Amino acid sequence: MSGPGGSGGLSALGALGATLTWAKLREVKCAELEEAADGWGRAGNRADAARDRIDTQLVDDLRRTQKGEAARAAVRRLRRLSMNFQYIYTECGLLRTTLNSLAHEMKAQQRVLQGALDDAAALKFTVHPDGSVTYPAAGEGLVDGKPLAGGRASGVPNPGLADPSGLVAPNPNAAKAQDIADRVAQAVRTAADVDWRYAKVLRALKAEDGLSVPTATWTDAASDAAAVRQAASGYLAQGIPHDASPAERKAWWAGLTDEQREEYLAVYPDQIGNLDGIPALVRDAANRDNLQLLMGKLAGRDDEGAVTKLAALREIDRQLRAVREPGEPPMYLLGIGDQGNGRAIVSYGNPDTSRNVAAYVPGLNTSLDEEFAKGDLKRARDTAAAAREIDHSTAAIVWLGYDAPQSPDGLSSLAVAGTERAESGAYAFRGFMSGLETSNDHGDPHMTAIGHSYGSRTVGAATQQGDGIPGVDDIVLVGSPGLGVDRAEDLGVGKDHVFVGAADNDVVTRLPSKEQGLLAAAGRALGPAGSLAVDVVHPGDDDDLWFGKDPASEDFGARRFAADPGPPLIGLGRVTLDAHSQYFNPKLDSASADSIAMVVAGRGHQVKQEGGR
Repeated sequence: MSGPGGSGGLSALGALGATLTWAKLREVKCAELEEAADGWGRAGNRADAARDRIDTQLVDDLRRTQKGEAARAAVRRLRRLSMNFQYIYTECGLLRTTLNSLAHEMKAQQRVLQGALDDAAALKFTVHPDGSVTYPAAGEGLVDGKPLAGGRASGVPNPGLADPSGLVAPNPNAAKAQDIADRVAQAVRTAADVDWRYAKVLRALKAEDGLSVPTATWTDAASDAAAVRQAASGYLAQGIPHDASPAERKAWWAGLTDEQREEYLAVYPDQIGNLDGIPALVRDAANRDNLQLLMGKLAGRDDEGAVTKLAALREIDRQLRAVREPGEPPMYLLGIGDQGNGRAIVSYGNPDTSRNVAAYVPGLNTSLDEEFAKGDLKRARDTAAAAREIDHSTAAIVWLGYDAPQSPDGLSSLAVAGTERAESGAYAFRGFMSGLETSNDHGDPHMTAIGHSYGSRTVGAATQQGDGIPGVDDIVLVGSPGLGVDRAEDLGVGKDHVFVGAADNDVVTRLPSKEQGLLAAAGRALGPAGSLAVDVVHPGDDDDLWFGKDPASEDFGARRFAADPGPPLIGLGRVTLDAHSQYFNPKLDSASADSIAMVVAGRGHQVKQEGGR
């Protein structure tokens, strides 16, 4: 890739040559490197503006005014052009940061060198072209009292690694000259290493010929980003406040210059995009870029996990690029990652500008796969759409920020699942909700935490950590196997703000307690499905579930809302868990979906209640 500042700014390094000397180091024009970086920054910003114009204006206008195959073909070409501009933006950002980081490190070594030269001049020492330092006679001889002879000191690039000679030079100037020579040698050696490291990175930042940006090119871009990050590790990474509070992170971001923000977004989109407290629009922009890099990274692998996650990422990318229908809530990517079973946080509606913000935590067997990208995202989208009919200033989020329990059989896994993943997920969820509260434009937004299945156990754990879930006013629990608490008032929002949905045929909401001992049936000849069918037909006498008190029970004290019974566990010759999965679906369970939407929109007091179990 060539452009502003020559071949990526390599011309500015020409003065270094094959052998670097202190004189060449002193003459390196770092301002030219920074000027080249600015040029690449301007080019990247133009590409980003072009991409934005395509996505927000041209495609919408074309779809609104034109119909037919020709129009659809034009939209596809515009989408491809948008992807090309996104790639240009990404690569220009990497070049900009690389050149600025190179200038930053070179200037540091120039300062070390200049300090040594200034000390030599003050002492009237001579620094020779090879870096050695001549010093004059000084001191007094012990025998004749005459000044001790001067000499010449040669620098050691890494003086700490040199073996001590055991001798002490009698001339007091000798030690001073040696220190100066060592500093000169160290600056030259370090600058040579910097030169080699960045030249290698800059040579690799080269686009393939042609107008297309295929997956392989994004795979290469992911490698480019990793190389730039490694080379520039001391330039930006140390400034990212990972251990700070969301409020401190928000203040840190607000205090950066536009140039600094652009560089962080170019080199660390994965970290900025997943940093709680950073504005939603910034996280969305960072994660959209990181999404492309992740797809490029995973496309280069053929293991089952990579293939599964790649399918999910492609589906999320498709939805992000889809043209929204009139009135449909806009989509924001607030988190994405391939660690563990995968991470994805998607919001429908801007959580920073909305008065009502809800976050839904999915549960058992949820991971970053195509089913999540289609099913769980639809739950958040349906909730947002219904809630926005009540109050348009509403955003609904699906939060896959933890590793939910996984099991191929699905039925018995929840029975043997422990609380460790709920506890670790709760910690992450609390941080996310704190970030939402911090970045929201409203002084006191109405916030709702929604837990489904094992996700309700995660939400329950979050209420027991610290001072509870930051900013949350209402809690909704559906398909819950228990929360780890015995009373609704234990959740910290008041029992009148805890809402529960439990379908009659949802086997998870009837999973018996450990004390009943029925879970041993999972190993019987009937198998896990048959065992749980027996449990439903012959439930225990108490109202305890696997993780504690049944939140739908009368004794728990929550406000239970109506839910469609759903299909039975065993019927029509097959086993189905559909009753566990339709709480958010307005077509299959309008009573539950409408109640959830009312709570999310701040109208929980209007939700119709039904009696507890």
